[in-house]
Amino acid sequence: MTPKHTYTKSIKEEAKRLGFLSCGISKAEFLEQEAPRLEKWLHQNRNGQMSYMENHFDKRLDPTKLVEGSKSVVSLLLNYYPSEEQKDPEAPKISKYAYGTDYHFVIKDKLKQLLDFISEEIGEVHGRAFVDSAPVLDKAWAAKSGLGWIGKNSNLLTQKVGSFYFIAELILDLDLEYDTPVTDHCGTCTACIDACPTQAIVEPYVVDGSKCISYFTIELKEEIPNSYKGQFDNWMFGCDICQDVCPWNRFSKAHSEPLFNPKPDLLQMTKKDWEEITQEVFSKVFQKSAVKRTKFSGLTRNIQFLKD
Repeated sequence: MTPKHTYTKSIKEEAKRLGFLSCGISKAEFLEQEAPRLEKWLHQNRNGQMSYMENHFDKRLDPTKLVEGSKSVVSLLLNYYPSEEQKDPEAPKISKYAYGTDYHFVIKDKLKQLLDFISEEIGEVHGRAFVDSAPVLDKAWAAKSGLGWIGKNSNLLTQKVGSFYFIAELILDLDLEYDTPVTDHCGTCTACIDACPTQAIVEPYVVDGSKCISYFTIELKEEIPNSYKGQFDNWMFGCDICQDVCPWNRFSKAHSEPLFNPKPDLLQMTKKDWEEITQEVFSKVFQKSAVKRTKFSGLTRNIQFLKD
C-alpha cells in the first residue's frame, strides 16, 4: 500500500466520522473547461449586483493561487435536508438550508477538525478550508472529484441523495489518489427549467443569477423590481423550487446534524406572525442563522413585496 493510498483512505474515513455525506478528491490544477464558461457568464452580467463574482478571476480557476504548492482539492458534502418543514402552507417561505445554525460556522468547525486530523496523522501538511466565502468554484471541484454532476439547474446532483447539501473544500499541498467524474443523469428532463417562476434558468445548465429569487431576496440590497410581482411563489428568503421539483431529490434523507435543526418557533410561525414580525422576534428566531445576512430590514422588505 502506498502512502498516497493510506492518506486518502484515512482522510475519507475521518470525513465520514465527522458527519460529511461524502468526500471526493481531485488534482489541484487550472479549471480549463470552467474558464470560458465563467468569463462568458460574467460578460453577460448574469451575476447582477454580485460584483464580488468578478474579483479574483484567476484564483477562482486555479487553486495553486490560493494555496502555494497545492496538489489536491478535497471536496466534501454535508446534508441539510430537514425532517420537518414550515407548518403554515400560506406562510412566506425560507429556503431549507437556512432553517438552522449558519452553515459557515458548522462546516468551518468540521473542516478545522479534519485539517487537525491530517496534521496529526500525516505530519506537516499545508492547507486551507473553504466554505463558499472565498473565490472557489465549489460545484466544479465537487463534480471533478466524482461527488455528482452539475444539473440543468446548475446545482450539483447525485443519484443517491439529490442536491440538498452544502459543498466545502480543503486545498492541500499533499499528493492523494484522485477520483474521477461521474456521468450526467439529467437526460431529457426539464422539470427545473419549467418550474422556475422567474425563468432564471435561461438555458440548460445556465442560471442567470440576476433573475433568481434567491438573488432578489438575499443579494439585492435595493428595492425588488415591480415587474417581478406575483412571481416569487411566496419565497421570502432564498428559493428551493428547482431542487424541490428535481426527480433526484425523491431520494433526499433527513440530515443528522443537530445544529441544522430549526428553532421550534420558526416552523410554527403563521403567515400573520411573519407579516407582523418585530426586530426582537427576528433576532431571537434567527440567532446565528444565515437569514441574518438579509437583516431585519431586508426580510421585512421581502415579506412586504409578497404581500402587496
